[in-house]
Amino acid sequence: MKHGYTNSTIGDGALVVKCYQGPEAAFRLSTESRYLRRLRGRLPVPRVHQVTSTSLTTRFVSGAHGQELLDEGRAVEVLTECGRILAGIHRLGIVHGDYGPQNMLFDPATFEATAILDWEWAHPGRPVEDLAWCEWIIRSHHPEHVPLLPHFFAAYDGLVPEWDERQAAMVARCRDLIDFCARWEPGGGGEKLWHERLETTAAWAE
Repeated sequence: MKHGYTNSTIGDGALVVKCYQGPEAAFRLSTESRYLRRLRGRLPVPRVHQVTSTSLTTRFVSGAHGQELLDEGRAVEVLTECGRILAGIHRLGIVHGDYGPQNMLFDPATFEATAILDWEWAHPGRPVEDLAWCEWIIRSHHPEHVPLLPHFFAAYDGLVPEWDERQAAMVARCRDLIDFCARWEPGGGGEKLWHERLETTAAWAE
């Protein structure tokens, strides 16, 4: 992925326009618009405003970004809410596909989720995919908060797989992203980055 992103997003405080890039861009656009409409009123997701052949426009949702709150020392609150919300997603039989604080907005006063973003990878699947990927986000980008991951798992109202299964899911997702990057820009920086991340992930011990 060029610069690590599969889309470009711009907003004006009222609307947010997301344009999709890379392989299967049209399919991912369709996936996200379909899930946002399906989940409206059932989960905190942005309201769809307009869909074109290349972009999805949603209503702006206010809130503090999850990764910013982690950096501000609110990891316990963020991880707890991530676990609670994920249980709700999985009760609907859905895997988000890129779940974690990087794709969530929170009320900065109550730390309740105001929006779950980026549904372009959503699909029916195994809950371990989301559980493992949220853990991967913390281990990769916020390693200082790894000791607080039990708050995430405790708030998740469901079975949490053992470490070996979670790590295997992380490795599988890294391989998927290597393949995605190889089809987008063979031999490019994104492919190299995800090979490095795969090696790091495979070497982790719980």
